[in-house]
Amino acid sequence: MPRNRVLVLVIAGVALLALGVAACGGGGGGDENTIKIVSSLPRTGSAKGQTDTIVNSIKMCLEEHNNKAGKFTLKYEDWDDATAAKGQWDAAKEAENANKAVNDKDVMVYIGTFNSGAAKVSIPILNKANLVMISPANTYPGLTKPGKGEPNEPQVYQPTGKPNYTRVVPADDLQGAAGANWAKQMGVKSVYVLHDTQLYGQGLAQVFQDTAKKIGLDVKGFEGIDAKASDYRALAQKIKNTNPDLVYYGGITQNNAGKLWKDLRATLGPSVKLMGPDGIFEEAFLKDAGEAAEGTYVTFGGLPPDKLTGKGADWYRKYKDKFKSEPEAYAAYGYEACQVAVAAIERAGKKDRAAIRDAVFATKDFDGVLGKWSFDQNGDTTLTTMSGQQVKNGKFEFVTLLNAVQ
Repeated sequence: MPRNRVLVLVIAGVALLALGVAACGGGGGGDENTIKIVSSLPRTGSAKGQTDTIVNSIKMCLEEHNNKAGKFTLKYEDWDDATAAKGQWDAAKEAENANKAVNDKDVMVYIGTFNSGAAKVSIPILNKANLVMISPANTYPGLTKPGKGEPNEPQVYQPTGKPNYTRVVPADDLQGAAGANWAKQMGVKSVYVLHDTQLYGQGLAQVFQDTAKKIGLDVKGFEGIDAKASDYRALAQKIKNTNPDLVYYGGITQNNAGKLWKDLRATLGPSVKLMGPDGIFEEAFLKDAGEAAEGTYVTFGGLPPDKLTGKGADWYRKYKDKFKSEPEAYAAYGYEACQVAVAAIERAGKKDRAAIRDAVFATKDFDGVLGKWSFDQNGDTTLTTMSGQQVKNGKFEFVTLLNAVQ
């Protein structure tokens, strides 16, 4: 066969292949009556225990609707935004997931992310495609609230000029303040503030510090930790020399919180209180910190699953019956995010990303497992309930409702 003819056939073959890929629309768009809902959560690493219960709840929600929303058949895909190499969420993987969703014309709703730093990556990618995002767990204020983060936030995440991101959990400008107020109520006079240097952790620690100063607590120090450090003995000794009543850590379990706790407890002894946010409100933290976790105070932007009432209590009972296990902190929020998505698809009545996004933002007086609430113009929930837990006998126990007023 002549060489030039081979080249022509190869080019033609590549062109046909490209047409085939284009016809698939990135894996979707073939059936106008099928809608995909995808989630992007860390499914690799120690956060998996937490996200297993979120995914279980999403599936539970869809099963209750018989995988239907109006005339549409719903299909769910569970995507991982973590890598084994990092052991937690990865920016490149999250970007890959967001682009994959954009290019699949069947995807109408993106449930995620779990980590606020991951949301920072995916929101603008999805925004350009008018693809709505509903987070069950992100709490960094700057993702939605003008004046609560960096000067260009949240506008920098909205290249179209119209927001596409919502969350069913209260933000850290409430949780950080609630933690500081709780510390004062416990009689704490001085605090040392640590964070894991990530968007969520550092932002939360900053709010805690600002509130602590405002209400008269003496802040002995504020610094980030090396999440890959082999030990924190030198840091623990440095903290001990300042003699604080409480050490606050803004961050997640996956950034070496367990090791940090062990070294803090070994150096500071049992008299210094330790407190952390919802980023450590999971079984993985109890496992990693071991006995050092005992007595730890933990804040959470809502109520733990077993303290929900009304529809929430019904959901909790059904979850335990179905999965024969306890749901972790954010399971109910995954369920609520899915319910919001299904209701919005039904109201929109058409397979159109912009219409479904607008329907999600129009969610008002939603009577769900978290109570009755609405999305505000920024995509934030109107719920402000905060709670405090303490580790007792190796388990998280509900202690009190918290005051988030700064």
